[in-house]
Amino acid sequence: MTEPGKEKILLLLLPFWDPEIPPQGISCLKSYLEPQGYRVKTADGNTEKEFRKIYFRYYQVLQSHVPVSCRRNLFNDGVTLLRNHLMAHIYHSDKDQYYRLLKILVEKNFCTSFDNSQLEELDGAVDDFYTRLERYFLRLLEEEKPSVVGFSAFSASLPASLFACRLAKQKDPRIRTVLGGQVFSDQVMKGTPDFDYFMDRTRDYVDGVFVGEGERLFLAWLQGELPASQRVFTLKDIDNKTVDLSAVNPPDYSDLDLSYYPHIGVYGSRSCPFNCSFCSETVYWGRYRKKKISQLVEEFKRLYDRHSYQLFLLTDSLLNPTVTEIAQEIIKSGYSFYWDGYLRADPPVRSVDNTLLWRRGGFYRAKLGLESGSPKVLQKMGKNISIPHVKEAICALAYAGIKTTTAWMVGHPGETEADFRMTLELIEELKDYIYEVKLQYFKYYLRGQPQSVSWAENSSPVLLYPEWAKDMLVSQTWRLDCEPSWEDTIDRVNRFMDHCQRLGLPSNYSLEDVNVADWRWKKLQPNAVPSLVELQDRNTYIEENKHVEKLYAAVNPLQEDSEWL
Repeated sequence: MTEPGKEKILLLLLPFWDPEIPPQGISCLKSYLEPQGYRVKTADGNTEKEFRKIYFRYYQVLQSHVPVSCRRNLFNDGVTLLRNHLMAHIYHSDKDQYYRLLKILVEKNFCTSFDNSQLEELDGAVDDFYTRLERYFLRLLEEEKPSVVGFSAFSASLPASLFACRLAKQKDPRIRTVLGGQVFSDQVMKGTPDFDYFMDRTRDYVDGVFVGEGERLFLAWLQGELPASQRVFTLKDIDNKTVDLSAVNPPDYSDLDLSYYPHIGVYGSRSCPFNCSFCSETVYWGRYRKKKISQLVEEFKRLYDRHSYQLFLLTDSLLNPTVTEIAQEIIKSGYSFYWDGYLRADPPVRSVDNTLLWRRGGFYRAKLGLESGSPKVLQKMGKNISIPHVKEAICALAYAGIKTTTAWMVGHPGETEADFRMTLELIEELKDYIYEVKLQYFKYYLRGQPQSVSWAENSSPVLLYPEWAKDMLVSQTWRLDCEPSWEDTIDRVNRFMDHCQRLGLPSNYSLEDVNVADWRWKKLQPNAVPSLVELQDRNTYIEENKHVEKLYAAVNPLQEDSEWL
């Protein structure tokens, strides 16, 4: 067993991941391990200016060569292309085959063709990224001299993490390298051929992979309580013991430069009380658990005292079980905290009395997974919400001035053209009550989604990219052989975004976008929350939420003769 204090641990989140909040996973590990005697250093490569420049350079190349009609969802679809490009760059051995794959990746994601000169522009940005990443990571190794290096691995950060694992072993074979994160609950999930191939491909430079909640599992590994010959670890290895949320400290962000982040992250629960067909949240976290609300608000206070942030992003899967209690506890505390979170259009959300209470308690933005305007598709998804209820919820939130970020999905198995048009019609009807739209297309994983197995039985999974691409991409991308087709899905993505653009609905990907969206929201909603720019001023304490009142009769503007209250 390793004596606590002997290990120096370096935990990283590498590009490319949007720095909306400081990396919460590695910050939670730091706050959990340091009281156990370990020295932990955290770092976020996503806030490094040199990497951000390369990120925007890559998208500028895409924007200059992809036809306008095919790039409506550029930043979302570009993430998939960039992730696969980064992975292929590490593992290719033949340039002709590599460029052949890049052409396929561009065609599948943007329905257009690039010639070699255009691919060279893209590849130049990727090559420059790895040159700079090597310099950045070796400098960290030299400064920190860790014996363990851990990486928070999402789909978009996995290529850089694997590159750094190899570098660490080349620098000093005694360094132990480990990975954990969401990617092992969907894209590269344990029990799939992709996972087996991944583990075999990385056996020379990845010492351990942690699947699911990591605090107790990682500690057991550090203390030598798990087999030294084992490389994959799950909660089953520690008798499914999860961390006691009532006893944890807030995430420790002390190593990070918080000036780069518009919000600071905190959480009040883990997992989700619902089980939507396309989501892997319950697979990753297991059973739903939550903190006491008084404990959560105390964490708000502690983080505010440390960092002067009034704006928090709650990373809970859903706030519905706790949103009213959080607002009431914050009001009771006398503080003004503003907080984002994910919400379902359940009955309490349709009440203006509730949304005004939440607004007075600091609820700032509701991230709503609405997904579709088709009742049939919502039923297939297991959403258990109706279109009339969606309308009422959106209007009630907007009336209170709470930002409504709406998430939509196209291409779910069985979605027809008529279903898709229902989504467009619903968005048009709600446009003045929607703060912003976010879109993704349906992604299928062999395991990790509640309906993964039944989908496979009814619609055989097929590869999106050729079989030979696995050597460069390490894992494969699957789709279901059913309607809508891949081509129809990508077409709907572009038509969806084009529709929203015509309606003047924002889809924010930069601070400038957010500023424009905030200005629009203030024009539309008299009770609008403060702008992000206002809340980023750490020298000004904002407490306008305490004075929010009803401004006019609470009548649902989308349903005649129908009272909200």
